[in-house]
Amino acid sequence: MELFRNANFDFVGKKWLYVGLSAVLLTTGLVSIFWRSVQWGVDFKGGTLVYVKFTQRPETDRIREAMVRAGLHNARIQRYGPEENHEVIISLELKETTEQALDRGKNLIVEALSTNRPANKQDLNNVGVSAIQQALLARDPLRAGSDANQRYAEAAQAIVNFRDRERRGVLRSLDELKGRVSPEVLAALEQDFHVSDFAVRNVEIVGPQVGQQLRRQALLATLYSMAGMLVYIAFRFEFIYGVAAVAAVVHDTLITIGAFSLTNKEISLTVIAAILTLVGYSMNDTIVIFDRIRENVKLLRRERFSEIVNKSVNQTLGRTVLTSGLTFLTVLSLFLFGGEVLHGFSFALVIGILIGTYSSIAVAVPVLVTYQEWRAGRGRGTVPVPADSTRKEKARAKA
Repeated sequence: MELFRNANFDFVGKKWLYVGLSAVLLTTGLVSIFWRSVQWGVDFKGGTLVYVKFTQRPETDRIREAMVRAGLHNARIQRYGPEENHEVIISLELKETTEQALDRGKNLIVEALSTNRPANKQDLNNVGVSAIQQALLARDPLRAGSDANQRYAEAAQAIVNFRDRERRGVLRSLDELKGRVSPEVLAALEQDFHVSDFAVRNVEIVGPQVGQQLRRQALLATLYSMAGMLVYIAFRFEFIYGVAAVAAVVHDTLITIGAFSLTNKEISLTVIAAILTLVGYSMNDTIVIFDRIRENVKLLRRERFSEIVNKSVNQTLGRTVLTSGLTFLTVLSLFLFGGEVLHGFSFALVIGILIGTYSSIAVAVPVLVTYQEWRAGRGRGTVPVPADSTRKEKARAKA
């Protein structure tokens, strides 16, 4: 499929326009990063993640107000999973890694969200088998005698299994237990328990030391990937080609992180995965153009290097637009319909693919051409022939 027949756009002639646009984007992002900082997720800064499920669609504003009333001013609320599941993740800045900290995080959320709680009654949606068993033992509605401990343990386990497996963790009413337990047990439960409209499903803690280690490893992973690509391209083409490609990747990474800072979105491990994906995607797009430049350098030796580069970019333009366009539509769909859990990941991909496609033409190519102009001005030749081409020509000459 040929999108651009005999395309002849002057990309190289617009290099200063590209430099100005990139300077604006980079400056805006860097100012935001240093002025507003970057919002690191719990994966990197440490803290407690509390997964909460509601019986109805949760209202994040109401949840946030409840957190503030409970003294949790820095809590972050994020929708989680399919919308019909009515789940949210609440991030707390509790960085202790003990078992008591797990219970503390859960209890803080339960206390904050519990409104109009009956006095002296426990929430059946937020207790375990042991609490239910102890309450039944205290009342002994079945007059079980010596078998009481076992019988009430079985009854408590049946209640929890029904709640977690068949009602997905949240009971709407105690009446749902009719037929699951005896009327006597149900009557005892009504005296000691009530049912709220939410349940804490899980609690996870990331310690501050682990968070710092993950942040350092994420930075090293990005730097190592760029260094490896620089070495490969320097060997496969020329060193300046590697510098130009890495400059484009650094440009893409900084702008993407700047976009997260500007929009106050969290950077989590999934976002780092997206950025590393974009590093490879942008590099691949750049190498396609560089490979065409290398081929044309051998065929069009009498032409100026800037003209060779311009022809090469135009020749690969259809491929670039098709590949990037279809990929962009895919990640845009992921961004629009992927849900909150994938929101940061897909946002990074949307920004990165746009910037990565742009930088292959507007950053990598100008760096290459500018170097050649500087090199020609110092009387060091007119066209830098990639090393691979030179090796092949020497081999043919010897043959």
